[in-house]
Amino acid sequence: MKAVRSTLNYIKEAGRRGFAAPLIVLLALAMMMLPLPTFLLDMLFSFNIALSLVILLAVVYVMKPLDFAAFPTVVLMATLLRLALNVASTRVVLINGHSGHAAAGKVIEAFGQFVIGGNFAVGLVVFSILTIVNFVVVTKGATRVSEVTARFTLDSMPGRQMAIDADLNAGMINQEQARVRRQEVREEADFYGSMDGASKFVRGDATAGILILFINIVGGFVIGVFQHGMAAGAAARTYTLLTIGDGLVAQVPALMLSIATAIIVTRVSRSQDMGRQVVAQLFAQPKALAVTACVLVMMGMIPGMPNVAFLLLGGTCGAVAWTLAKRAGRPIENTGAPSGSQNSGEALELGWEDVAAVDLIGLEVGYRLIPLVDRTQGGELMGRIKAVRRKLSQDLGFLVPSVHIRDNLDLAPGGYRISLLGVPVGAAEVHPERLMAINPGRVHGQLMGIATQDPAFGLEALWIEAGAREHAQTLGYTVVDAGTVVATHLSHILQGHAHELLGHEDVQKLLDRLAQSAPKLVEDLVPKRLALGVVVKVMQNLLAERVSLKNVRGIVESLAEHAGQSQDPDSLTAAARVALGRQIVQDLSGLGSELPVITLAPELEQILLQSLQGVPVNGAALEPGLAERLQKSVAEATRRQELIGEPAVLLVPPPLRAWLARFVQHAASGLRVLAYTEIPDNRRVRLVSSLGR
Repeated sequence: MKAVRSTLNYIKEAGRRGFAAPLIVLLALAMMMLPLPTFLLDMLFSFNIALSLVILLAVVYVMKPLDFAAFPTVVLMATLLRLALNVASTRVVLINGHSGHAAAGKVIEAFGQFVIGGNFAVGLVVFSILTIVNFVVVTKGATRVSEVTARFTLDSMPGRQMAIDADLNAGMINQEQARVRRQEVREEADFYGSMDGASKFVRGDATAGILILFINIVGGFVIGVFQHGMAAGAAARTYTLLTIGDGLVAQVPALMLSIATAIIVTRVSRSQDMGRQVVAQLFAQPKALAVTACVLVMMGMIPGMPNVAFLLLGGTCGAVAWTLAKRAGRPIENTGAPSGSQNSGEALELGWEDVAAVDLIGLEVGYRLIPLVDRTQGGELMGRIKAVRRKLSQDLGFLVPSVHIRDNLDLAPGGYRISLLGVPVGAAEVHPERLMAINPGRVHGQLMGIATQDPAFGLEALWIEAGAREHAQTLGYTVVDAGTVVATHLSHILQGHAHELLGHEDVQKLLDRLAQSAPKLVEDLVPKRLALGVVVKVMQNLLAERVSLKNVRGIVESLAEHAGQSQDPDSLTAAARVALGRQIVQDLSGLGSELPVITLAPELEQILLQSLQGVPVNGAALEPGLAERLQKSVAEATRRQELIGEPAVLLVPPPLRAWLARFVQHAASGLRVLAYTEIPDNRRVRLVSSLGR
């Protein structure tokens, strides 16, 4: 026992230090080069059979293929060891075969005398059958399965990587879980790719066994007759028995290794013992066993058939079928109704987990856009979306939710669709192999390409070849790739719908962060003076009017100051805008001391003020002709400001600001409506135009 323990400890230590694999290779080379005594040859043959049996059982009991990821290397080492033994035994057979059947050791003699009864004709037949089973059936099938599995595993990597990234962005898994799952995908691809090559080793080993057999028979006959003066019949009998014994000693471990290879490549990637998996699925349908029992009983009643065997097996199958059906709680007979239809409501009780959650932000892509979101194929869209979320979170003042990305075969191959709260809000089609050349309005020259529009801003654009980038830029086009187009479109949509993304949990987190530096301020406001819902509505109003929540302290202080005067979210929003006036103007005109503005003519201003008297903001109405003229005037003034590169700002009295902001948001999306009270004292205004009736 001490010797066994010391040997095991030595093997473990050699494996830890990385000596095991080089040691096996060196031993195999030594067996090929150096003559071995018959005792050592017997030990090595026995070790080879034991090793093959251990490998086969390890494959059977392993929970999933990746738990035996070293199997391709083990196959190579075992094949190399067996081939080295073939060379060593061939040397011994050819050198000492003339002395008798025990010349090559006890193992070869046992296989030549006991296994095949000393009859070389029987030995040839047995060896041929084993070779056919190994080469034609097991090895060929395992090779084909390995090729197909490797191809499909590699082809499915982009989709699986995308699913992992999508789950990570959606918050379903954390970074560590995503890292583990990516590692599993890579290991599985490496494993099945290696198995594709390892199956070729097994196939080549079977071929080598056939060639070695015939070479040894011919070589032994020639050596026995011409070198040792043996009679032709005696030489043929002696060397054929030794060669067949040698071939069987090698073919049996080879067959076990081929079976192990076939088992591991046909396993389903599931953490389950193979025996339980096979039994559970094979006997999952008691009806199949019941039909089998009937057939066996009928065959057992036919005169001349082995009645006892068939009737015994039929009765056994029937008993097993009855036991399984009783355990499952359903009869074997088919009553014409679907199985379990009466108790389906009890067996399949619905729960809240069956209700699909709606993604706050969703991005669906066609199959040609998968490489854009797959980092292993050089896709950069995931990184750009993360950068978009980071930039928007900094600009808007709250954490923009994760983007859940998934593929959708219903879309065009190059199409994508953006949805908010489960509702599509934007869609377009891109060409991932081309670049988009956007016309900013000042190009000088023609460009060949596929005409399109920039999905974010609606500008005229062309899809051009990648090699035409520099030429397009010299003509004044703005050139971007497909990933940038999608990311820009997503950013534009998120900016325009930021108020829909802000919820109660987000506002609570903003207040919790503020409470760390100003606890009394938050404590006095929520819920003592204002309900959380009112604060949420005010912040949503600010985001809808493109006002950042970065200065959350200023917003909360303003709400605390005016909470005693009004609980109306619109009135509190107006007060918060006044408090944020410096920030609003800063975002519009930068550090300049002068702000260009558009105003209303006095008579138009009076008409609008009179129309709002005693009417809710959302309920104000204008004469249709006046409303149309006002929208046209606003659009023209906004376009003039944009052409000269200045912000378009409409300055109005405070009572008109909220209503006009809603009124002109579709006519001139680039226009910002400010109240007189929102202009800070250190900023001068410069009148650029006045809108009349």
